[in-house]
Amino acid sequence: MKARLKRQEEIRIGDGEVLHLVVWELRSPVLMSNHLSKYSLAYVCDEVCVVRYDNERGKGDHLHVGQREFPYGFVDLTQLELDFRRTVREWRIQNGRLQRED
Repeated sequence: MKARLKRQEEIRIGDGEVLHLVVWELRSPVLMSNHLSKYSLAYVCDEVCVVRYDNERGKGDHLHVGQREFPYGFVDLTQLELDFRRTVREWRIQNGRLQRED
């Protein structure tokens, strides 16, 4: 079995704001990951990627917020999307793209 595309979606969430979600099912894990998913979940604001969760070969599971990179503890695809959306929401609040709901 070759890699199988499980999800490819683009979601517009605001003016100049887009979520890009791509998930592949693999036959074997990418180097430095221990699961069979290859993913890239990105939040692009005004044509700049400001949040991204991915597991590129040799780096394993990690996330980017602005210019900073952090390790990410992958659990499953559901938790990945919840974590991604939470990070995007936090970025949007901190950068004036979304009002905090009290």
